[in-house]
Amino acid sequence: MSDDARNAILQRLEAAVPRPLPSRPALPPAPEKALDRDRLQALFIDRLTEQAGVVYPVADPVALLETLARILAEEQVARAMVASDEVVAPLGLADRGRRHGVEMVTPADYPDRDRYVRAVFDDVQAGITGVDFAVAESGTLVLVHDARQARLISLAPLVHIAVLPAERIVPDYETAMAAIYAGECRPGQITFITGPSMTADIQGTPFKGMHGPQKLIVLLLTQT
Repeated sequence: MSDDARNAILQRLEAAVPRPLPSRPALPPAPEKALDRDRLQALFIDRLTEQAGVVYPVADPVALLETLARILAEEQVARAMVASDEVVAPLGLADRGRRHGVEMVTPADYPDRDRYVRAVFDDVQAGITGVDFAVAESGTLVLVHDARQARLISLAPLVHIAVLPAERIVPDYETAMAAIYAGECRPGQITFITGPSMTADIQGTPFKGMHGPQKLIVLLLTQT
């Protein structure tokens, strides 16, 4: 192609009037947004149970601690790694654990990261965390990580026990993400958890519990 022909084509393209894109109809609102609190709870429980998660609704913090003690005994947990987030910290789990023969440790109990990492992978049988949001449409837990919510606590131990206040259940991912990014402080890491860990690396067959927690147990606190 000659330079004159190329320039002529470019001039016609530059002079062309762009056609407006056809407007798209607005998406209808997700049906989950119309659900009240009780139905959101029920939907979340159904979706998480479908993914092999276990949910224990508890009426108040006293019932929560009693249920937690029973779960730790059933799972034969002698030592648990506990987050220091705003949901878990007020429960006073260190003192409660001593009463039931369970040692409750936190990342701050270790002098350096290497020892903490070894402990969370090899020395504890469970990780206990709070939950920032739970997505009803998929049964997903959303954990926003910071100094109080270390990421490995929910990913490394074989059992993950999550404490979820019912008011933190939201209809969909968009609602959770809008709330997380509404403030000026943006999180460095967010974890989405839908049931126990799962992989399909082995012959393309889904398998739960290969990497990370083999059990996900949620204590759903219906009243605070």
